[in-house]
Amino acid sequence: MSATPYRVVNPATGDTVEEFPAIGDGDLAAAIQRAHAALNRDREAPVAERVVPLRRAASLLRERAIDLAIIAATEMGKPLRQGRGEVEFCADIFEYYAEHAESLTAPQQIPADSGQAIIERRPLGVLLGIMPWNYPYYQAARFVAPNLAVGNTILLKPAESCPRSARAFQQLLSDAGVAEGAYQTVLATHEQVQTLIRDSRVQGVSLTGSERAGAAVAAAAGANLKKVVLELGGSDAYVILDTLSVADAAAVAWGMRMENLGQACNSNKRIIVAAAHYTEFVDEVTTLAQGLEPGDPLDLQEGQFPPMSSRAAAEQLQAQLEDAVAQGATLHAGGRLHDGPGAYFSPAVLTGVTAAMRAYREELFGPVAVIYRAESDDDALRIANDTEFGLGAAVFSADTKRAVAFGTRLDTGMVAINAAAAEGAELPFGGVKRSGYGRELGPLGADEFVNKRLVFIA
Repeated sequence: MSATPYRVVNPATGDTVEEFPAIGDGDLAAAIQRAHAALNRDREAPVAERVVPLRRAASLLRERAIDLAIIAATEMGKPLRQGRGEVEFCADIFEYYAEHAESLTAPQQIPADSGQAIIERRPLGVLLGIMPWNYPYYQAARFVAPNLAVGNTILLKPAESCPRSARAFQQLLSDAGVAEGAYQTVLATHEQVQTLIRDSRVQGVSLTGSERAGAAVAAAAGANLKKVVLELGGSDAYVILDTLSVADAAAVAWGMRMENLGQACNSNKRIIVAAAHYTEFVDEVTTLAQGLEPGDPLDLQEGQFPPMSSRAAAEQLQAQLEDAVAQGATLHAGGRLHDGPGAYFSPAVLTGVTAAMRAYREELFGPVAVIYRAESDDDALRIANDTEFGLGAAVFSADTKRAVAFGTRLDTGMVAINAAAAEGAELPFGGVKRSGYGRELGPLGADEFVNKRLVFIA
């Protein structure tokens, strides 16, 4: 566990832009106390009052979308267009909870034989959020918005590479009128995260990140009897049972795989194509991947790709790809780690991956489209479920009933039918197996960190 300060390294150049020290222990203790005081001060506030700053935050997110996107581009290489889209999605999330908080937290009467039984949804307490770098605003918004709406207070630890976006988000919520102490960014070390989890005033933890980080946080939370939500890795299956246009299907699949340069938990990391379309599909995707050149995420042009989040991440992906090729997989395009200090990795197309290869079992968190051939629906299902992950999946067929029937047999937390993904502020997000547990967004996201208190009246 290192106390390395938070550091912004531009992945396009490898240059260190700015460093931030970790929070001092005394300042961390003060932040916990402020969060606890805010909880005690505001927990009885009416819902209508709590959602006022959420509506204002949505407006400010739209106003500042470009400025926030520029920060993300410098921190982790996200192209401006995608960064702006991320911020605007955050605005949708804040608006959703502002609009629906009253109904989501309303008392619920349940049948009882000898009296009146009511389930109340009360704030659980101070929460710790541990966020990743790949969607520095969205990941925070989907944790923060519902929990502010239900009356919890939040301490948020951002990724070490994204302190600027975290501070900008903090300032935005402050400008929106979020009460003092109700939301605080803490640039904590790993050791200080353990301190936070042990603190009796912290009642829950939400982490989005790697399996390793999730296991460590879950162990600490369990030892201290704290509620925890984990959104971990994914190796989502993207199944094409049949299609009326292979070219169109390939374009949609490739676009989904290249979103955020493949650095998304629910990216379509395993594309499974029916044998009748397989060869043409591979050819189409290969054509889309060929000839791409590195570009500036602040001014990305057609035919260019941005850097990955870091040189280390690009080197990890290269090692996984080289392992597959060395064992007989076919690299159709891309797959080159460019020279220099930047993190440019040419988007790749890979086939012939077998269970003996790292690329079969491990998450490929970057721009590599792995395509599998399926001889039948049952074969496609076998490939899709042959993974320790269980975040999401997509199934495509001109016969919707066939796609739905296939989707019901998938071991995942989410299934999209004839859509690349199911995403929206109102749609719950989360997985099973080694992809974690618990849900974010939608009505389920507002229900994770509440005290569902029974009131029984005889």
